[in-house]
Amino acid sequence: MAAERVYKATGFTLFWRMMWARAYPRIIGALRERDWIFFETVLPLGTTAAFVFIYRGAGAPPEYTGFAVLGGAMTAFWLNVLWSMASQLYWDKDEGNLELYILSPGPLMAILLGMAIGGIFMATIRAVTIILLASLMFSVSYAISSVPLLFLVFFMTMAALYGMGMMFASLFLTSGREVWHLANLFQEPIYLVSGFYFPVNALGFWVATFASVIPLTLGMDAMRQIIFSNQVGLGFLPVELELLILTILAGLFLFGARLLLTTLENIGRREGRLTERRR
Repeated sequence: MAAERVYKATGFTLFWRMMWARAYPRIIGALRERDWIFFETVLPLGTTAAFVFIYRGAGAPPEYTGFAVLGGAMTAFWLNVLWSMASQLYWDKDEGNLELYILSPGPLMAILLGMAIGGIFMATIRAVTIILLASLMFSVSYAISSVPLLFLVFFMTMAALYGMGMMFASLFLTSGREVWHLANLFQEPIYLVSGFYFPVNALGFWVATFASVIPLTLGMDAMRQIIFSNQVGLGFLPVELELLILTILAGLFLFGARLLLTTLENIGRREGRLTERRR
């Protein structure tokens, strides 16, 4: 009797299967834990509402209400990158899963990319819910100049943002127990320098320029120019230039993530360590 032939996935097929295998728990988990949708959408509306009332009390143009709503929605993606991407390898190390990732035949890049896909799915549910509820509550009006360009900017922003999250995953892992403090350190300052609730050019040219290394800075600025096209002069740079910079950032961050993750894998498989030297 002939032995049954076992198919072994390699190359792109292995990468593709590992990516979706890691994305599956996050996608299904978001659908099963419906209470998460409430706590991660309704409660964050408080911060957005606070900025809306500040703008209205200060007599700001109505479009600033839309700026605050968009910023409140985009916080979902930043928090997902910070806590569910950058810190993920450190949490997996504490739970004993990181060793399995290193020993598995697939690359860490596929695992983190699967986390990113699942995270984008979860964050998109939260972001869309925030936009819908806040738009109805505060009567926000939109003047979208180009829907395809809006989706392209959003896609490149997510590619660059989650590429940066993959890089942070390696850096946070090597930082050891300080990862919690690093995550807290990066959370609030990004809200300010990226212009989550106001046009980033209000910070001045040079501050906005240095803040542009964070993909959300240019991504939100470009999306605001597209969504609120009737507000001329509030953008930091032309949308086309911001899209080009986002594309470059996405390539650089993804390349850097691949380089750092490959280095970590080689150290783990060769020396049996990741964050500390064996004695």
